Amino acid sequence: MSGHGHESRVAQGPQRSREPSPFGLAARFDSVDTFLKACERVRDAGYRRWDAYAPYPVHGLNDAMGIRHTRLPLVVLGAGITGAGGALLLQWWMNAHNYPLIVSGKPFFSLPANIPIMFELTILLSALATFIGMLAFNNLPMLHHPVVNSPSFDRVTTDRFLIVIETRDLAFDESRTRALLEAASGAEIAWVED
Repeated sequence: MSGHGHESRVAQGPQRSREPSPFGLAARFDSVDTFLKACERVRDAGYRRWDAYAPYPVHGLNDAMGIRHTRLPLVVLGAGITGAGGALLLQWWMNAHNYPLIVSGKPFFSLPANIPIMFELTILLSALATFIGMLAFNNLPMLHHPVVNSPSFDRVTTDRFLIVIETRDLAFDESRTRALLEAASGAEIAWVED
């Protein structure tokens, strides 16, 4: 090593800008009725990876999109049962089996004395399952979504409706998808870049 000091250099390749890839095909709708009918057409066409955006809650949108009920209540129920059962088993193991201790002639294990801990652990695991399950089922945290940067999305927060069909959908075919959106009275059909 020379006396000039040591400089660490990292070999870098040429700087490449990331080419935007198509995320999906978007169509704008001006009325709720047209929007709901278009959602039904997209659902009936067999698309699975698509979404609908509206400036306010639209009654009947979930049915028009074919959205199933969430599995979150089953996850929360399972966590609650696990919490209650785990607390009961742990207290029985500690008090009646592992370290039995007679206190004032009370039995080694008594259900009423263990209910507060069972209740607390049931609530704790249910709350954690609700929070983590909600994040997982909704793919959160999502720090960026391509639709937000789309020019078609500009008026969705005020008075327009938007349907975006993703290119990664197995049923996606550009000409067929574009024809479907045009037949559903979609306006400003455009690509959404990723």
